[in-house]
Amino acid sequence: MKKELEIPVLGLKGRKDTDRLMHRLSEDKEVLDPRVESDGKTVVIGNGPTVDSFQHTVKAIREEGFDFPSEKERFPVLNMSCASCAVSVQSTLENVPGVVSVAVNYANGKAAVEYIPSLISREEMKSAVQSVGYDLLVEDDKQGDEEDRIRRKKYETLKRHTIWAVVFAVPLIVLGMFFMHLPGVDWVLWILSTPVVFVFGRQFFVGAWKQLKHRKANMDTLVALSTGIAYLFSLFNLLYPQFWLSRGITPHVYFEAAGVIIAFILIGRLLEDRAKGNTSSAIKKLIGLQPDTVTRISENGEQEIVAIHEVFPGDVLLVKPGERIPVDGKVISGSSYVDESMISGEPVAVEKGEGAEVFAGTINQKGSFRFEAKKVGGDTMLAHIIKMVDDAQGSRAPVQNLVDKIAGIFVPAVIIIAVISFIVWYFFGGAEGTTHGLLALVTVLVIACPCALGLATPTAIMVGIGKAAENGILIKDAESLERGKKVNAVVLDKTGTITEGNPSLAEIFWPGEQYETELASLENRSEHPLATAVTNVLPKQYCEIDNFENVPGGGLKGTIDGKSYFAGNLKLMHKNKVTIPVSIETKAKEFSEKAYTLIYLSVDGEVKGVAGITDKIKETAKEAISTLRKEGIEVYMLTGDHEATAAAVAKEVGIDHWQSNVSPGFKQDFVKQLQSQGKVVAMAGDGINDSAALAQADVSIAMGKGSDIALDVARMAIISPDLRKIPQALKLSKNTVATIKQNLFWAFIYNVIGIPIAGGVLYPVNGFLLNPMIAGAAMALSSVSVVTNSLRLKTKRLD
Repeated sequence: MKKELEIPVLGLKGRKDTDRLMHRLSEDKEVLDPRVESDGKTVVIGNGPTVDSFQHTVKAIREEGFDFPSEKERFPVLNMSCASCAVSVQSTLENVPGVVSVAVNYANGKAAVEYIPSLISREEMKSAVQSVGYDLLVEDDKQGDEEDRIRRKKYETLKRHTIWAVVFAVPLIVLGMFFMHLPGVDWVLWILSTPVVFVFGRQFFVGAWKQLKHRKANMDTLVALSTGIAYLFSLFNLLYPQFWLSRGITPHVYFEAAGVIIAFILIGRLLEDRAKGNTSSAIKKLIGLQPDTVTRISENGEQEIVAIHEVFPGDVLLVKPGERIPVDGKVISGSSYVDESMISGEPVAVEKGEGAEVFAGTINQKGSFRFEAKKVGGDTMLAHIIKMVDDAQGSRAPVQNLVDKIAGIFVPAVIIIAVISFIVWYFFGGAEGTTHGLLALVTVLVIACPCALGLATPTAIMVGIGKAAENGILIKDAESLERGKKVNAVVLDKTGTITEGNPSLAEIFWPGEQYETELASLENRSEHPLATAVTNVLPKQYCEIDNFENVPGGGLKGTIDGKSYFAGNLKLMHKNKVTIPVSIETKAKEFSEKAYTLIYLSVDGEVKGVAGITDKIKETAKEAISTLRKEGIEVYMLTGDHEATAAAVAKEVGIDHWQSNVSPGFKQDFVKQLQSQGKVVAMAGDGINDSAALAQADVSIAMGKGSDIALDVARMAIISPDLRKIPQALKLSKNTVATIKQNLFWAFIYNVIGIPIAGGVLYPVNGFLLNPMIAGAAMALSSVSVVTNSLRLKTKRLD
């Protein structure tokens, strides 16, 4: 450890600033021997035996309005098996001088670290983490493919061990329960259990040893202790039965208990790893929205294909029909419609002409245009969305697993009780004190087996997730299922969540003669998405059109049978000075109040009809929102659509709180704001623009037919577009959490009652001393009761 630390300080402008900072540091008793170097820009402190001197110094520097050159990075952490592993890694990094702050997220397996590069290097942080049995991937080239490769290899190993453990555990159960008195069966049990305990269950003993070195205990400790004691005691009884027979006691073996415990816990670990397996896939798919190559126009006007990283601001790029736009920029020639749903979330493609802005990752439709690159690389809107999603995923506090927390107290308590039992029997048990004491010690450790504890949560989660799947709800991790119980605020995206997400022809008004064929003919020639909404409904009989023209920003014009037709918005009608009858104006006003997009059709200078295009509200939306409100949950709606549409939709479905014209960043900030008010927030959306808010929310729900990104970021997915599945998912969460609490209660009640009996507390009263074999049976019974209680979830209704 360095005796002194030199911390560069930014913002010191003279003697006055230096004196103010030194006065603050000198008053802090935790800061050792502070001084300022002759350059007036570096603070030197004594490092001392702890890192407190450094932490107090950097805190003082920032609180006095100065700063220091630091880096903020997120590193993958390997070999974590439970929430307390994350705590161990975090405390290790926090005690490294040069690390300003650190947050380790067990859910996504990453450590967010702020550090001062001049004081601590990546390699030194890696070494510190390795010293406590974990690893940190700090090299840029290893944070992608290498991380995935290592995690895949670890998962495949766990899967292989789980399968083989189950294969060996099944005959262990059969032989141990039904054929235990057959000659030689104990030797068969020993042979079958040995690979389960020491090969397939090796990770538990390794993990327990790591915890022991740092005076901690977790689930690994509990598993290793109980299975190890059961195995060693059984092996002693198998090899030296005369030790007990000479004392009038029949020895028993508990190999099947050791093997089955390992198999059950491995199944739970496998399910947990599978749930966390797709943490980074959302980020990868967001990055995949940007094409690898682009068409650049050289100075002499020739087209050339170049890699995306070779594009710089000011380059002129060509976008062809169907291609993704590579970077942010401004159109300089040509026109088209661009699908920006991944940015805005709205289904209607946006017309792009000269001077219009275009964004990376959006999809060009039928037209072609050239644009000048303005923002590239990490400056694009797509890059900002990627960063927001990444930050939101990494900002969550590490998951503190209830069983691991209790195990930290439970394991030492069990050991102490077992040892006390032996000591009491040894001194007060008379002639049989040693024998009874040893049996009591082993019985306490056997009956305290964590099988019921290990099954309490995963079995309820398994049944709950299965029940959800049967009802069209896919739940990707147990954390969201548990958090759903606490939700008291639900934020809904409008388009595709409350509404169907597809423009459709809602109403059409003809005060006199109908011109459906003519309107359909015009719209059939258009590239605009609203035209599809019309042609999908009207008859597929088209007229010949002369002098057809697409009027940018207005609509369509053409000549049919010698008559002049215009189809488009009100601006187009006014521009061409067509007459609008009072009946049409009245109906148009009515349509506008319903938030329809209007298409007028004029024939020879007079409007003959008006069509209203809408994104229909889902039939189940109003009922679902009413159910949520009855449960005391506040409902909010956010949309990138205009105010009139938002107001109409909110009124129709019964939502009092809504916001219109919002950006992806605003959605995320809105969720943060609700969380800062103490609310537990569920976010439901279906678009890429919702992904940052989904990642930020306590419970994230992707609606059916949503984007792949939304589905990956969200921890719950509704297969159908039925909004009623949201309150059903939250009710299922309450039922599951209640079952988990019941399971843990019975698991611990079993231990609270069973452990004292195993220790011999009833012996002075009625001479009863629990046999280790009975203890093993009681342990198995506790497991059966937990599983049976979990299965009750299947019978509970969600509506």
